[in-house]
Amino acid sequence: MKNGQIECFKAVGKLENLANKTKDFLSDEFGVVIGHTRWATHGKPTEINAHPHLGEYSFVIHNGIIENYKEIKDELEAKGVKFASQTDTEVIVHLFEENNKTAKTPFEAYKMTISRLKGAFATLLITNAAPDEIFFAKNAAPLIVALQNDEVFFGSSDAPLIGLAKDAVYLEDGCFGRAKRSQIEIFNANFEQISPVFLPLPKDKGYAQKGGYRFFMEKEIYEQSQVISECIMGRVGENSINLELDEDIFNGIDEIVICACGTSYHAGLAGSYLLERLAKIRTCVQVASEFRYKEPFLNKNSLFIVISQSGETADTLEALKIAKNAGLKTLAICNVDNSSIVRLAKNVILTRAGIEKGVASTKAFATQMIVLWMIALNLATIKKTLTQDELNTEIKALLSIPQITNFSSNLQDYICSIAGNYLNGHGFFFIGRDIFYPLALEGALKLKEISYLHAEGYPAGEMKHGPIALADDELYTIALLPQTTLYDKTKSNVEELAARDAHITAISPIRFALADDFIEIPNLIHPMSEFFYMMIVLQIFALEIAVKLGNDVDMPRNLAKSVTVE
Repeated sequence: MKNGQIECFKAVGKLENLANKTKDFLSDEFGVVIGHTRWATHGKPTEINAHPHLGEYSFVIHNGIIENYKEIKDELEAKGVKFASQTDTEVIVHLFEENNKTAKTPFEAYKMTISRLKGAFATLLITNAAPDEIFFAKNAAPLIVALQNDEVFFGSSDAPLIGLAKDAVYLEDGCFGRAKRSQIEIFNANFEQISPVFLPLPKDKGYAQKGGYRFFMEKEIYEQSQVISECIMGRVGENSINLELDEDIFNGIDEIVICACGTSYHAGLAGSYLLERLAKIRTCVQVASEFRYKEPFLNKNSLFIVISQSGETADTLEALKIAKNAGLKTLAICNVDNSSIVRLAKNVILTRAGIEKGVASTKAFATQMIVLWMIALNLATIKKTLTQDELNTEIKALLSIPQITNFSSNLQDYICSIAGNYLNGHGFFFIGRDIFYPLALEGALKLKEISYLHAEGYPAGEMKHGPIALADDELYTIALLPQTTLYDKTKSNVEELAARDAHITAISPIRFALADDFIEIPNLIHPMSEFFYMMIVLQIFALEIAVKLGNDVDMPRNLAKSVTVE
């Protein structure tokens, strides 16, 4: 809004398309501005469906899903309101303008509007009826507000606010309010005004530069050694594990339930092997989007662990609420302090991975695995399921991971040289056994996310139970063959695929004679050492194939970094 006039700019695709449209408009003279990048939920990604959405004199942006939008839309259309888009968001602006016909003030009209909305929403609205204000509301979707000098900033995470402000308010569900220059008013779900609690924002803006790498994902693969060191720092001694947990968190626990989505789910699945093997505790792993609707039977003696890079993953957050309401002990493994999941969980371990810009998660997965390993060792110490010598061996291996993940660029050069072999064919099988099965799932997911090629992760022993029917000379098999874990069993499964002409890529310290391509890893003596080195290999493998295909590695189609809606 500038000089009492609202200008609206929309573009599809990259942000530079929008920057080109606004280059003759942007200056220091404007008063209030809202903007949003959003993937399509209702309606196709077109300019008409892009945000902001407009009424006769108001504009709105919205992150989330309005579940009762059809009901509201039908009511408004019955009153003669015309809709331009296919989105759920547009009902907000039209409902506001309808309410403003009878409300005493525009802000009262906004209160009436948000009280009708059901679902997830973080929304900002500007209107000519209150030209110096931004109205805002948050429910089940992240919204952060910062104040610096006389400027007010909004964001769905703290990352874009770094460098613009020093402190921010992390809004709770049900909060809403209005902002003017130099002023913020915040109300809770009971319509009571509350005093904002400002918390310091991170200070590091270095995440915004690629540092000489082609992609943020590539940079973040190389950062894993450093962030693993930071994740371990202060938590792992020479012969002990010290985590920032309640002293009684493991008291009376006979089961662990891990709940997560996507890459975090794969970390949880791998972590379950460590917890059962090292700490001798029953562990089950749930996909959060399934857990929250299955009417789960919850054991009061369970420790409920949720894993989320962003701390705003909608399904994981709702699963955590279910567990907490049922009286279970809760623990969050998360990368973002002050996020919704961190604020809700009783116990928290931050992964310290730093801001991750690439949509395909790399260093978040690595640090989640480190945290799960530390939890398993911490619990094993308490339960005395490991001897001191066994514990010392595990800790020595854990402390070696930063060095192991500090890999030579020769590895990437070699993978780049063979990446062109994988651009055709009808799909990929990533196979492994034991803890390398979840790693196979993660390797397949990385490839799918950024190359758009079909890939599946499988337990190697399951090949004969159906999947081997797909084997031919156009099927790529990526075989994880660690020398420390079931090598001969996995090798036999790979030989069966090779006998059916599948293209074999072996990742192993032991040369495999039937491999079409062989990616050699160092001769390592601990399964987790091999796990983390193979993790690096799979991440680079996906990256280089995507580059060969000409894809935007950091911004894969149809994906968002943080899935804050269902």
